[in-house]
Amino acid sequence: MNAADQAHLLLKQGKAKEAEAAFGAVLESNPDHVEALNVLGLAALREGDIDKALMLLKHAAEVDGAQALTQLHLGRAHAAAFEFESAEAAYAAALACEPKLHLARLQLGELHEKRGDTARAVMTYARALNDAQTEGRWLNATTTPAALHTAVDHAQRFVRERRVAGFAELMEPFIRKYGVSALRRVEQAVRIHLHLEQAVSTDPRQTPTFLFFPGIPATPYLDKGLIPEIEELEARTSQIRAELLALLPSASGRERVFHSGELEEANLRGLDAPPSWNGYYFFRHGERREENCAACPHTAAALDDLPLARVPGHGPEVLFSVFSPGTHLLPHCGVTNTRVVGHLPLMIPENCALRVGGEDHPWREGEVVVFDDTYEHEAWNRSDRTRVVMIFDLWNPFLSSAERDVLSALVVAMGEFRAGVEGL
Repeated sequence: MNAADQAHLLLKQGKAKEAEAAFGAVLESNPDHVEALNVLGLAALREGDIDKALMLLKHAAEVDGAQALTQLHLGRAHAAAFEFESAEAAYAAALACEPKLHLARLQLGELHEKRGDTARAVMTYARALNDAQTEGRWLNATTTPAALHTAVDHAQRFVRERRVAGFAELMEPFIRKYGVSALRRVEQAVRIHLHLEQAVSTDPRQTPTFLFFPGIPATPYLDKGLIPEIEELEARTSQIRAELLALLPSASGRERVFHSGELEEANLRGLDAPPSWNGYYFFRHGERREENCAACPHTAAALDDLPLARVPGHGPEVLFSVFSPGTHLLPHCGVTNTRVVGHLPLMIPENCALRVGGEDHPWREGEVVVFDDTYEHEAWNRSDRTRVVMIFDLWNPFLSSAERDVLSALVVAMGEFRAGVEGL
């Protein structure tokens, strides 16, 4: 065993002082030894000798700048010296080398907090916590190293308190408009979203991936009579189908539902040919597709009369949904029970069906079905012909108009925060 290995063994055994002395000897014979530079740099940092720590850790980064731990330690030294821009650059370099080095992101969050950049601190802390907890770490005292208990607890508290305050500020004008009692379920939904309260559904099959709204009856299929506008939509089926048939021969205005081949591969299966799911969108992520609406004026007029779940940048999704022969959309769950999904069947061959919560529903042309897509659901076309239904997102009929109003703003804020965190 050489001197460096002996020093490393002492460090693993928790004999810090002996290890530091041994690494000091290693550094005398090899001034570019990266582990020795890191160990001694951290020792200097603990002793308050920031200049020495920076000298050693900068040299380690010059020798091997691609080592994530070196960049992490250098970031700590820069932060201790109040060199915040250099600290941020070092933490960013550490994450570029090793994206799963969650401690680097945690310390980057601390840095943003010290600089008074609350918004970036909240998102950076949240990303560090989310990533670590996805791996089963930092969930509780058992899954968090003792040395990180204080930092992780602080990050969790910081994110929770700032997000609670942010939602309270957002809801304040709505509370003035509608009153506290009208929005109690919304406030509870926010608490559930922030993991301050557990979601309790009357049906364990219901599993929204983003936002659970309490106090709404849970059922995989809804009575379409709860939405009076659907009767008029069904009466327009022949006009809507005629506009669909005029579109089908052309690929103009048609879009893939999944944006990438990877998503298609993960979510679609075929029988005798590769699967295909595409659509003629009238709304996508809440944005109106003017060209398709102009090409289908009767359809567009019918949609204008529906209580579509309008959330800027998010919904509704409305499309002529086209399954090629043999296509099977695999089981999946939707994001929130604040909306429900309607299908108006337009071209339905044999052996086509929808399954929601384990309950099968064979489509029948002209007869709308409404379901809660937070139940696991799937759909298939096991025929040799094209299947088309018109899909449209509606507000859950058990929401009040006040709840719909505030939810439009809340979901935008929740989505922006999630996008900001994921985009870090």
